Amino acid sequence: MSLTSPAPPGGGPLRLRDFRLLLAGAAAGQAGAQIALVALPLVAVLVLDASAFQVGLLTAAETAAFLLIGLPAGAWTDRARKLPLMIRADAVRALAMASVPVAGAAGVLTMAQLYVVALVTGTATVFFDVAHQSFLPHLLRTEHLVAGNGALETVRSSAQVAGPGVGGGLVQLLGAQLAIVADAIGYALSALFLLGIRVTEERPEPVPGASLRKDVAEGLRFVAGHPLLRVIAAATGLANFFAAMLMATQTVFLVRVLGLRPAALGLVLSAAAVGGLAGALCAGALGRRFGQARVIRLSALVSAPFGLLWPLSYGGAGAVLFAVGSGAVFFGAVVYNVAQVSLRQALCPPRLLGRMNATLRFVMWGTLPLGALAGGALADALGSRAALVCCAAGLLLFPLPLLLSPLRRLRDLPATATAVTAVTAATEDPGRAGGTPGTPGTSGAPVGTEAP
Repeated sequence: MSLTSPAPPGGGPLRLRDFRLLLAGAAAGQAGAQIALVALPLVAVLVLDASAFQVGLLTAAETAAFLLIGLPAGAWTDRARKLPLMIRADAVRALAMASVPVAGAAGVLTMAQLYVVALVTGTATVFFDVAHQSFLPHLLRTEHLVAGNGALETVRSSAQVAGPGVGGGLVQLLGAQLAIVADAIGYALSALFLLGIRVTEERPEPVPGASLRKDVAEGLRFVAGHPLLRVIAAATGLANFFAAMLMATQTVFLVRVLGLRPAALGLVLSAAAVGGLAGALCAGALGRRFGQARVIRLSALVSAPFGLLWPLSYGGAGAVLFAVGSGAVFFGAVVYNVAQVSLRQALCPPRLLGRMNATLRFVMWGTLPLGALAGGALADALGSRAALVCCAAGLLLFPLPLLLSPLRRLRDLPATATAVTAVTAATEDPGRAGGTPGTPGTSGAPVGTEAP
């Protein structure tokens, strides 16, 4: 794929008009999605009187597509132009969300419809996210990827700060069903911003003899054969399993155990997201100060224990504990994500970006529906506080794969495939290599696959 408006050689990515439009689209879509993060479970809890397991099932439906179609989605994305795919995904998500207030106004809304809406929007999100991450490295130069991903994380974290509070206020003023309208509008605005991008994107050339099975297998081999991507997949998949348990149980816990009203619930979740925004703003500076590889492992190690504050929360002022715990965990998660996503994009050849991102999403996000179902089942059987205890305890396991991997011997990300191999050899047999290989930088040849 070639683009006709490359990033300017001087200055940051914000000097590029098309990147600003991409950023504006992300802001609109994320704002709507964060409002729905509060409003959709509240529709289930307050309007349809859903049980804890039903709320967990709803959360699982939102992310099930990553497990069901995550791998082929990457192969399909690599065969298509990324920008039109993102626009179509936004349109589908807007229409699906708009169906909720329409059905509510007609008095025919059911949990079955919410499950279908969650599954449809989740499927569209799979294609949007894979295309989005595969589009960015072609829009920006390699040296601008960390800044570009940091800007996108800042937008996402800002939406997490403002969105839940706005969503909770809208639910209290208008009702949960009407608040969903804001989500549909957000996706529609995202599509309009993306339509304004002027870059010319060529359709990828078909590869003779290629098939969906071969394409998926190539993406799997690349990730499985790369010593850094392999451990990133394992650690992030483990963290996401327990994050999904939190997503599935937090609304029931905050509303039914702590007794928070919708507006207060939104403020708690917004306050928690302040940590994510701080992480996005600090990610670049932390990477320069401590090294990108160190940041990947230290962000997980330092932030995970704060999840223990979730089950210690209590009614009234005690809800602040929940916000502080989430804020610290979100801070570490965003710093971790900026570093590991930039690593993935820099080490992967362009023709494999879609399959690489989809393979990692399959592993890392495929655990989300499983975690949501586990959280809902635990909350139903033992109570939502007990489910949060299991969630927080499990999150402490997140740093272990990183600390037992070649990453523990690196300060910065390796610049070459040889550096990665040397680190792996030294980890397996310390006598075979001395010192800490690798030099600052994020670009290098891929490991474990043939050169493009």
